[in-house]
Amino acid sequence: MPVARALLDRVTGAVERARDVTDHPVLEAFARAGLVAYGLLHLLIAWLAVRLAAGVGGADADQTGALQTVADGPGGRVLLWVIGLGLLSLALWQAGEVLLWWRGLLDPRRRRRTAFVCAKCLAKATVYAALGVTGLLFAAGAGYEADDRLRDLTDDALEIPGGTLAVETVAVAVLALGLYTLSRGVTGGFMRDIDLPAAPDRWEPVIEVVGRIGYLAKGVAFGLVGVLLWRAAHSADVSTATGLDGAMTAIAGVEAGPWLLGAVAAGFAAFGLYALARARYPDRDPSS
Repeated sequence: MPVARALLDRVTGAVERARDVTDHPVLEAFARAGLVAYGLLHLLIAWLAVRLAAGVGGADADQTGALQTVADGPGGRVLLWVIGLGLLSLALWQAGEVLLWWRGLLDPRRRRRTAFVCAKCLAKATVYAALGVTGLLFAAGAGYEADDRLRDLTDDALEIPGGTLAVETVAVAVLALGLYTLSRGVTGGFMRDIDLPAAPDRWEPVIEVVGRIGYLAKGVAFGLVGVLLWRAAHSADVSTATGLDGAMTAIAGVEAGPWLLGAVAAGFAAFGLYALARARYPDRDPSS
C-alpha cells in the first residue's frame, strides 16, 4: 500500500504540473486564436457551399477547400501557419481538461461518467489537431483534396481482407458522429462549452440559436457522409466514398438541392458564429 500510495502521489504531482501548463494564460490565448480560426473556416465553408449551390465552380466546400481559399489569398501562407498553430494549441488546451477528470477513473462509482467526459475531450482535441496539422501542411505547400484522399484510402481498404468491414465500421462511426452532433443541437448541450457567467445575458439566447442551427446542419452533413461511405463499402464503388464536399454535392444534386444546400450553408455559417462566440467566452469543460 505505501508503494501504491507513493506512486499515486507521483502521478498526481505530474498531472498537476501538466495541468498548470495547459492552464497557462499564453496557451489559452493561442487556443482562443484557434477557436477564431475554427469559426472563420466554417464561415468559409458556408461561402463555398453557397457558390456550389449557385453553380459557381471553385474550391471544395469542405475544410481543405477553406484552407486552400486562405492559401490563395493575400498573405495566405502566413495565415495558414497562424491557423495551424492556433488549432494545435486549441487541441492541447482541450485535451488538458482530461487532467482535471482523470482521478474519477479510479473511483468505480464515477468511472463510467468520467470515461465518457474524457473521451469527449480527447475527441474534440483530435479534431482540432487533425485540422491544425492539415493547416500546417497547406502552409508548407503540401495541400491536397480531402475527397480524393478519402476515395484512395477507401479503395485501398476494400482490396484487403476485412477491408469492407473496416469501411463499414468507419461509416457507422461517422454516422454516429452525425447523430451525436444532431443531438447536441437538439438538446443545447453545446452551451456547456460557453462560459455563461462571463457572457452578457442578452447574448446567451443569440449564441444558443446560432449554435443549435450550426450543430443541426453539421449533424446532417456528417450523417450523409456516413451513409455515402456505407454505400461505397457495399457497392465496392469508391466514387461514392466522399467527405464533406461530396456530401454537399450530393445535397445539391437532388430536387430543390440548391435551396437545401443554401440551408446547410446557413447552418455552417451559424456554427462559425457560434465558434467565434466560444472564442470570446471559452469553457472547455463539457460536463459543467
